[in-house]
Amino acid sequence: MATTFDSALQNLGIGRTTTSQKPTIRTAAEVDQLTQNDFLTLLTAQLRNQDPTDPVDATAQLTQLAQFSTVSGISEINSTLKSIQDKLGATSNAEALSYVGRNVLTEGNTAFPRQSGGIAGAVELAKDASDVRVSIQSPNGSVLRTLSLGPQKKGTIDFDWNGMTDNGDPAGNGPFTVNVTANNAGAIVGAKPLVWASVSSVALSGSGAPSLTLPGIGQIPISRVRQVG
Repeated sequence: MATTFDSALQNLGIGRTTTSQKPTIRTAAEVDQLTQNDFLTLLTAQLRNQDPTDPVDATAQLTQLAQFSTVSGISEINSTLKSIQDKLGATSNAEALSYVGRNVLTEGNTAFPRQSGGIAGAVELAKDASDVRVSIQSPNGSVLRTLSLGPQKKGTIDFDWNGMTDNGDPAGNGPFTVNVTANNAGAIVGAKPLVWASVSSVALSGSGAPSLTLPGIGQIPISRVRQVG
């Protein structure tokens, strides 16, 4: 005659070994699917079928319950974190789409002129420099204008070019190439050109951060944007 304990085992897919019934073998994946209800069912069956002269250690039972509650809580936390991650991913995509049509300042050396002519940009210095220069070249590589920014401190230094060559002639429609050099008492100082560019489109990725597409520069991650205009 089947007992309550037998019924609990059968609900979990576990059978007693007898001459008329073979035990049910569960896969590792099925064993991992043991739920809190399954655990409580087994616990209840254990209490109902325990030997009154040798009851189960209450301390051991409480330890098992605490361990199971901890595992169950971790599982719920993981589910919550996954939900938060999905929401943050959706927010990142929406934020990236809002960049389309806007101008951003980012690392690069290709710049298109403003409607009023000329370009604005910046230089990122790794250290203090005694002399910083910005060279602006035409599409064919000839130097149109060299801007001397003089001594500068470590950090970001803005520059603005009015679109006129060293000879005072209009430089044209570009695109222009921006190169920077810096030194401190003759020692080369690390310097990066930053240019303004319009975001033409956004590439969304299901596995990574979205990237912005900039004319003349290509795709860049949002983390490389220094400023939004």
